[in-house]
Amino acid sequence: MENTDLNKKRVALHTLGCRLNFSETGSIAKGFQERGYEVVDFGEPADVSFINTCTVTDGADSTCRNLIRKAHKASPEGKIVVAGCYAQMDSERISKMTGVDLVLGTSEKYKVFDYLEEDGDDVVHIDKTTTFYGAATSEAEGHTRAFLKIQDGCNYVCSFCIIPQARGRSRALPISDAVENAKRVVADGFKEVVLTGVNIGEYEANTGERLTELVYRLLDIDGLERLRLGSVEPNTITDELLEAFKSSPKFMEHFHVPLQSGDDDILTLMRRKYDVSHYRKTIDKIITAFPDAGIGADVICGFPGETEEQFKNTYNLLKELPITHFHIFPYSSRKNTIAARMENHIQHGVKKDRVRALTMFGEAKLEMFSQDQVGGSSEVLFERLNKHGYWEGYTRNYVRVWLKSSAELKNKIRHVFLKDYDGGHLIGELLN
Repeated sequence: MENTDLNKKRVALHTLGCRLNFSETGSIAKGFQERGYEVVDFGEPADVSFINTCTVTDGADSTCRNLIRKAHKASPEGKIVVAGCYAQMDSERISKMTGVDLVLGTSEKYKVFDYLEEDGDDVVHIDKTTTFYGAATSEAEGHTRAFLKIQDGCNYVCSFCIIPQARGRSRALPISDAVENAKRVVADGFKEVVLTGVNIGEYEANTGERLTELVYRLLDIDGLERLRLGSVEPNTITDELLEAFKSSPKFMEHFHVPLQSGDDDILTLMRRKYDVSHYRKTIDKIITAFPDAGIGADVICGFPGETEEQFKNTYNLLKELPITHFHIFPYSSRKNTIAARMENHIQHGVKKDRVRALTMFGEAKLEMFSQDQVGGSSEVLFERLNKHGYWEGYTRNYVRVWLKSSAELKNKIRHVFLKDYDGGHLIGELLN
């Protein structure tokens, strides 16, 4: 394949799924850079195309297969590496696709460089170990927020979830290592760190060290200006953890607390570790501590046996609670899960209608939440200059802001007056 710089190999990376995957791809991108590769946009000609996959839904699996075809079309002679959760669960199918050279599981993905350096036939290998690899977003991918991986795997057995099969049992990074990783990304120029994991709330059970202690240590890092938390199970959010967050203005008042269903019977079938009453109390605690918090929630529509009334219970709970960022998914049957063997699976059209109803409602709630902030101000970390000529960034409580300025604002934190709302984002102007 053509390469204008014969001494410089090119790698294109694409990430599907969660923030945990983004942190892992960031570390791998940095590894490629350290070995002399230039990182290019996915779909451009490349010596190596690396796809870090997700397998939460059928849609994620299908998207992965389309990306493989896209990579092969762009670089027929380039190597294609498919890694991560979908690779872990369906390696045989992936390995038969045209152009795929390497299939690596959730831990094996970090050994990609060893395999690429091997001579001989193409290697297809799936790892079943429980090794923990720390990871963080790198500047190689152009992000302005660093996703810092502190935990992996899960010991919960939610009936719908395939992630414990894909990522193994829960394990975590000791505080000392996590702090060192955070210091490295701050030294690389990142001002904001987002803690990620499959089940962060299991941190102490894995390490014997308190998550609150890690939070205090991270908040104390010179140069770190903003700290956010990734998805946290509602049964693991404690008063002590909220007190740690309140201790510093560096903590951003944005939470992601999975709900999945607002009906107790469905939550029981899902094998979740809380009921609606507990979830409601958790959200109340967050809002009491952070009245302006943005709160995201995952919701599954059309779980096997979900009646119209049970769906309405979810809708009404989301209407009652100050949830601002909806993440809505149709139930997707995953092989070898308990839910896949249940009866009364919901028709696709019904699931689609329920997803649409909650998605539209979520958009309306986010718009109301955004409009309520007009006339106020917030610190905004600017991420990019968009195609409309506006700088884009996020407030402390994770609302998108557009702002016109001739100044270079990428990766800059500025105090912004929020003067208007315009269909999906706030309009801001710089304050002194």
